[in-house]
Amino acid sequence: MSDFDDILEGGIVFRKAPKNEDNGKVKTKAKKKKYITGAHGSGSAKQKAKYREQRANRKSQRH
Repeated sequence: MSDFDDILEGGIVFRKAPKNEDNGKVKTKAKKKKYITGAHGSGSAKQKAKYREQRANRKSQRH
């Protein structure tokens, strides 16, 4: 019997996708330490790191 006949007789079954366990892995560049600190040499990363540092040192960010 072909796949087409199986589909005609049994229909198509849609299932939920299996859940992937995260296991604490970092998936985005933005969360990696070297990227946040600008250590990997990219100019934009260094600039973003500078802005993050300035934001962290603002009076409103300190308790």
